[in-house]
This record gives sequence, structure tokens and C-alpha cells, in this order.
Amino acid sequence: MLNSRIEGNGKPFVILHGFLGMSDNWKTLGSQYAEVGFQVHMLDMRNHGKSFHSEDFSYELMANDVKEYCDFHKLENIILLGHSMGGKTAMLLATLYPDLVEKLIIADIGPKFYPQHHQPILEGLNAVDFSKQPSRSEVEETVSKYITDFGTRQFLLKSLYWKEKEQLAFRFNLDVFNKKIEEIGKALPSSNKFEKPTLFLRGSKSNYILDEDFETIHFHFPNAKIEAVSNAGHWLHAENPSEFYIKTMNFIK
Repeated sequence: MLNSRIEGNGKPFVILHGFLGMSDNWKTLGSQYAEVGFQVHMLDMRNHGKSFHSEDFSYELMANDVKEYCDFHKLENIILLGHSMGGKTAMLLATLYPDLVEKLIIADIGPKFYPQHHQPILEGLNAVDFSKQPSRSEVEETVSKYITDFGTRQFLLKSLYWKEKEQLAFRFNLDVFNKKIEEIGKALPSSNKFEKPTLFLRGSKSNYILDEDFETIHFHFPNAKIEAVSNAGHWLHAENPSEFYIKTMNFIK
């Protein structure tokens, strides 16, 4: 069973984080949604956060994990929000189990195939030698040689934890990501459709959803609205949380 943070009472609102992220990335927004009458479930996906590690990794498996989680917690007519990898998982889940999802929110990812672009990040993470028992600052110093963007580094280093006294580790399953990285870019199956209300939010500074992707989005999600969050890149919920919150709440209401 997937690990989760659950906050609030009311209508179920399930949030799926992106690649190399975890439920904690949604702590602030999750609390805001909980305050206005939702029971918010912030999930750790397989091989991420405090959820189980597995050699098997695909969107089909992740969608199935979320379905099993919803069944276990008896969640129905959910609001489903997914960012990046979580967005791809949310799209697949909604198209496979449309009765489960009342409204769908996808943050900065489309249904199309994405060529592999995580190599510099994986290179930086793989460069850390935990057998030398590095400190947090030493891990950051190593990673910074490969990942120059401060925000991206801070996001990744959130998954750093003390496995035992004087021994740091990453919470995510880096070994499996090294082997299965091609899974992350896979497209939504070509015939999958979800007819219910859907909101696609893209960062105004991000290139993950382009104008020429709108046709494909509307093919799979005929009832989709596509909006931009201003002054934000791919981590739009962290870069402009207030606008992200307003746009999602307007859609849900």
C-alpha cells in the first residue's frame, strides 16, 4: 500500500507528485485544500518517498497502485491532481477508471511522448558516493557540479534522509530509475479518453505543454480547459502557489 499524508475532512482530493518528488512537496497546498472542506490524500508513489521500493516501474503499475489505495480507503468521486509523472499517472487512471474520478487536474504535462531529458539529473545523483558517509553539504556540493539550477537541487535534496546515524541516503529508488528511465516519457495509450471535466495547467515559462499539443489533449480529454500559471516553470505549484491554488479552486467549484 502506498504511503500518504492525509489531511482534513470532506470530499476526497488525491494528489500525485512528480518524478523524484514525494508527498511533502504538496504539504502547503494540501493544507490549503484541507482547510476549505476536502479530505486531502498526498501520496508517495512507488519507489518514492516512504512508499515501497520495487524493481517494477511503469505508469500501468502506478495507476493500479493509486486505484488500490482508493479502494482500500473507500474513496469515490475523487478530485484527482497530478504533476508531471504524477500527471501522466492521473491521466491513465482517469481513462481506465472514469467512475472513480469526478474532476481531473493535470499540472504541466501532456499525454504525448516525451524524449528522455533527465540524464544530467541522474548523473548528478549517481555521482554521490554514500559509502564515504558524506554530509548534507557534501552531497549538495557533488550534485551542484551536474545540476546548476538551485531550485531543482533543493527539490531533489528534499529526498535526502538519515538512514542511520551518520549515514545519509536518498528516499527514492535510484537504481530502478537508472534502469527504467524510459518509462517516464511514455505516452498515454492512443485510444484512451476521459470525458469528464479536466483542467490542464501549464507554467508560462515551461515548454512541457506547447500550443501544438492542444489538439492531442482535446482528443483524449474532450472536456478539457487549458490555462497557464504566470511567472512559473515546470514546478508551477511551488513557483506560483497562490495562482495555482486560485485556478484549481475555480475549476473545482
